[in-house]
Amino acid sequence: MAYTLPPRVVATEAATELIDTLTQRYGPLMFFQSGGCCDGSSPMCYPMGDFSISATDVWLGALHGAPFYIGRDQFEYWQHTQLIIDVVDGMGGMFSLENGTGKRFLTRSRLFTDEECDQLARHAARESAKA
Repeated sequence: MAYTLPPRVVATEAATELIDTLTQRYGPLMFFQSGGCCDGSSPMCYPMGDFSISATDVWLGALHGAPFYIGRDQFEYWQHTQLIIDVVDGMGGMFSLENGTGKRFLTRSRLFTDEECDQLARHAARESAKA
């Protein structure tokens, strides 16, 4: 049975426009969903390769072509939600590339439906069996 997995992370039109602007300025990008500390719980945008991904980080998908990661502990907490990356007026995280643009990335979320959770669980079980 063929099915399409629900994306774990998506971008609003405003976010894709800012990603395009930052890509033109800095080249390929990557994102990491911050779990707190200095910049709260914000999606952080970096030039590709400028943030070290560890073995405990989880790849959620590509956000308008840019890989998007989250720490495993935070993923465990948010695994039943789709992250929706948006843009609002304000200051970006001090280490994030949008800082100084007058805009900042913001994470919104929605709970996956029961059906979507089942699809994701079946996919994870198949991937685990392959390993």
